Amino acid sequence: MQNKYPLWKYILIVVILVIGTLYALPNIYGDDPAVQISKNGAAVINQQVEKQVVTALQNADLKFKSIKQEKPNLILVRFNDVSTQLKAKEYLKASLGDSYTVAINLAPATPKWLRAIGANPCKLGLDLRGGVHFLKAIDINSVIDKRINGEVQSISNNLREKRIRYASVTKNAAGMVTIHFRDQDAFNKALNYLGKTYPNWLFNKVTNNGELAITGQMNPEMAQKMREDVIKQTMTVLRNRINELGVAEPIVQQQGKGRIAIDLPGVQDAAQAQRILGGTATLEFHMVDARHNLQAAVDGNVPIGSKLYYFKDGQPMLVKSLIVLKGSNITSASSAYGQAGTAVVNINVSGPDVSYFNQITRENVGKRMAIVYVETQNKTKLVKGKIVNTARKVEHVISAPRIDSALGNSFQITGMQSAQAARNLALLLRAGALPANIYTVAESTVGPSLGKANIHKGILSVEIGFIAIILFMALYYRLFGLVADLALGANLILIMAILSLLGATLTLPGIAGIVLSVGMAVDANVLINERIREELRLGMTPQAAIAAGYARAFTTIVDSNVTTLIVAVVLFALATGSVKGFAITLTIGLLTSMFTAITGTRAVINLVYGNKKKLKKLSIGV
Repeated sequence: MQNKYPLWKYILIVVILVIGTLYALPNIYGDDPAVQISKNGAAVINQQVEKQVVTALQNADLKFKSIKQEKPNLILVRFNDVSTQLKAKEYLKASLGDSYTVAINLAPATPKWLRAIGANPCKLGLDLRGGVHFLKAIDINSVIDKRINGEVQSISNNLREKRIRYASVTKNAAGMVTIHFRDQDAFNKALNYLGKTYPNWLFNKVTNNGELAITGQMNPEMAQKMREDVIKQTMTVLRNRINELGVAEPIVQQQGKGRIAIDLPGVQDAAQAQRILGGTATLEFHMVDARHNLQAAVDGNVPIGSKLYYFKDGQPMLVKSLIVLKGSNITSASSAYGQAGTAVVNINVSGPDVSYFNQITRENVGKRMAIVYVETQNKTKLVKGKIVNTARKVEHVISAPRIDSALGNSFQITGMQSAQAARNLALLLRAGALPANIYTVAESTVGPSLGKANIHKGILSVEIGFIAIILFMALYYRLFGLVADLALGANLILIMAILSLLGATLTLPGIAGIVLSVGMAVDANVLINERIREELRLGMTPQAAIAAGYARAFTTIVDSNVTTLIVAVVLFALATGSVKGFAITLTIGLLTSMFTAITGTRAVINLVYGNKKKLKKLSIGV
């Protein structure tokens, strides 16, 4: 028979639809406002911590829906509303301290039997959930310039050590180094030595008009690798800081050659997020200079080998220039309260410099050591009508304690102004320093209410489009139109199932992609139905018209979908951010529509008309 499928094909279609329905179901249950608690460092997650959380919430009179240890290192507390969730986050953060990370989250309200088979709802993007978006630019050129300056200094020192005499070494704005010589012998020796010693540089000789010079430039491949390394390291540091900030499911992705897009769902305090993400805080440890006159240094006579710093309250302090220990040696930092009840930061250090630090502190017991806080801040100013971002280094003494004994791998920083200041300093030191200065190109905040409004509008647009198409197809194509409507519903189910299985993030442009794919899906059925009508008008029997309609419309449907699919793939490859969400949902919608509009509808039509040998009429409209 022309219009019959084998049994295995019907079974396959049913299995696909059942699986699709199961994995799309979690999206109708919604989410619970939740707080998730995970451990930091050597802390543990167990029943005792769970009881501590319950006690803390009960003491604060904060009602929760449920509490459960979801994973070995994660406790999830569900609430009935967002306001209670936000209060609970702040209270638990203060109660548990720095040993645990407390983050707000949206926990799926999916039944256990669905979660048991791995069925979870798709994630919501920033425009649907609310939060903060940053677009950060990285000053990569400054890192490369510093590297080149260091190499230039190294070249000068090495040539002197090898007793290769040169006249001068200069560097231009493009990063090209020129070394001038007075005699041919030194010129030849330098050319041979530099080529072997600096494989990442390209050296060329210049001998025009009796001039003896060597020009050198960093290998383009090396420069590109440095750029990639800076971007990767910056993204790693930003992710660490976001984790410390307590944000669940953040998005940190590269955008273009030197920019990073950051989405922080659920965060509404943009100022705090900006401070944490942009901070490049580190510490320097200096011995206090007690030999020289402090007032003379304040008046401008700073002695050689010393530096003048100030506390935040403006009090001056003269310290020795030599850095005893750098912040890069810090392996962990946490805030706490000292014996006097004041905020302190507990520091653990490691590395080759620790032995020197131990030696200096052992030799200077009874003397004072200054702990200098160093932070690079971004400043935006208007220069000749253009916005220029500049980096400004802010340095001040946070503490100058007396050394009571030799310091080793663990010690405390005292003199913190507040518990919040101690927490912020510990956070920045734990997350690490950024390899390059970053500044904000764009910033936007989406409120939770706006996110709900976007969800409502997005769903409403799909519903209106879906209902309009259902009515049109049912009225215009009768039974064949109703079958197309069934395929359209199956198409939506399969789209949501695939998005959930992939763990994709649904955004407002993604919903637009779903609406467009619905239109593309019904277009395929319009082509099939019109082709069947045409064959009936040409005098074909109903059974032959069905077979010919599907067969001859297939090529046209594939061509139209493939051309759209090419555009979607190009959008996904070249676009960024929300446009990618549009491309993903459009691509999935095109692939599922090919299955539902052709194979799915044909299966139903075959069931209805395939067994009728003396079929005289089709319910396909005029």
